[in-house]
Amino acid sequence: MSLGMALALLGAALATGLSGSGSAWGVGIAGQAGAGVVAEDPSQFAKVLVLQLLPGTQGIYGLLVTFITLSSIGVLGGTAVSDTNTGLMYLFACLPVAIVGLISGYHQGRTSVASIGLVAKKPDQFGKAMLFPAMVETYAILSLLVSILAVTNIKR
Repeated sequence: MSLGMALALLGAALATGLSGSGSAWGVGIAGQAGAGVVAEDPSQFAKVLVLQLLPGTQGIYGLLVTFITLSSIGVLGGTAVSDTNTGLMYLFACLPVAIVGLISGYHQGRTSVASIGLVAKKPDQFGKAMLFPAMVETYAILSLLVSILAVTNIKR
């Protein structure tokens, strides 16, 4: 395996690994808060579950970039990467979704915790509570777009 291919694979692994870690972290902390609310009021389960699941999207975004990258570099049918510069381009193209996914997944989880607290006290405010973690999602989506545009525009 060439160094270029190894670097491209590292980028793909980071996209999934870091964004998935951010999602797991965020979903975990939101789930802890959600379990407490549902223990007190089981009728809030559906609302709390939606708020808990929101940080999980970052991992999906990272996985999408990984699939696009693997497809482009020959693992899933594209042309294999043979030079180091191209491998570095793939690595750097994957970093936005990897880094932002890690950070935004955690912060979206914390924001979901606050929103779960809001729903626990005022169940009728669920729509407003959804907006707070959704605002964090914006930056994950922007990083997804940057990574997709960067990966798909690498010339070999």
